[in-house]
Amino acid sequence: MNAAMPMRRPATEEISGLIERVTFHNEDSGFSVLRVKTPGHREETTVVGSLPSVTAGEWLVAEGWWIRDKEHGLQFKASTMKTVPPTTVAGIERYLSSGLVKGIGPVLAKKLVGRFGAEVLTVIETRTAELQTVDGIGPKRRERIARAWQEARQVREIMLFLHSHGVSTSRAVRIFKTYGEQAIEKVRENPYTLAKDIYGIGFATADQIAQKVGIPKDSLNRARAGIDHVLLEATSDGHCVLPLGKLKLAAVKLLAVPEAIVEQALSQMLTSGSLRLEEIDGEPLISCLTSGRPRRASRHGSNVWRECQPSIRQSTSTRRSRGASGGRARRSPLPSARR
Repeated sequence: MNAAMPMRRPATEEISGLIERVTFHNEDSGFSVLRVKTPGHREETTVVGSLPSVTAGEWLVAEGWWIRDKEHGLQFKASTMKTVPPTTVAGIERYLSSGLVKGIGPVLAKKLVGRFGAEVLTVIETRTAELQTVDGIGPKRRERIARAWQEARQVREIMLFLHSHGVSTSRAVRIFKTYGEQAIEKVRENPYTLAKDIYGIGFATADQIAQKVGIPKDSLNRARAGIDHVLLEATSDGHCVLPLGKLKLAAVKLLAVPEAIVEQALSQMLTSGSLRLEEIDGEPLISCLTSGRPRRASRHGSNVWRECQPSIRQSTSTRRSRGASGGRARRSPLPSARR
């Protein structure tokens, strides 16, 4: 019997064009369906992908591939998308009329474009005092317009930063929704927190991002994240504890670093209380649970919450009982001599 051939993803390409209409946009996930006027195409192109915010009149640059949906026909499925403000007078007026900038509606947008022409966006960003020369704009409205524009600009900068470090648009949206204006700072400081905080991002993805932002491979942040990953994988298989030696070997193999780095990271995690070490029947074991609460397990890219299997709990309890007759189970410092 011939093995089934794996489906190949079509070759990626880049398209760009003016967003004529936002057919659908989910503010939580960022999933969007856009109608885009692209050069060389008579009809508008349907583009599907993720963006934290999107407005008709913006210029879209998208990378992805063409698909044919059974219900909706030919579409461009974007893996990454970015938007930039329009440059033409007509595009700018439509852009400002969309409601993106709080305090500006269709009537005021027309006045602004009539007063400043194609320079209106520059005026909003760098010369906000001039806005008050337009009828209908006072100090309070001017401040609202300037604040809304800066917020939109910040979103674009965050997305550009994440894209430049290999983060797909859908993941970038989740990162932005979780961290907000602190997204760049969080990713630069310790990208391994993404594996704990962001659904759909595991150690492997966080590690790739970390390498691109310049985190060294022997970083203790990386070592702690690797140890956590090994324990989470064990938890997903139903284990509440893992032998210390087995944990070290798995972490060293995953991280490709000297064992001393793993031991130093382990020591920090034990001292902080994020892990627990017990010695039962002379064997040092690392607990996958802290204070009796289930840890988040990651398997095959999805995060789930899972209690330990009853049989494992009973087995551990029985071993502790046996240990009580010949030597109580106790916490112990990290035994550096054991391997």
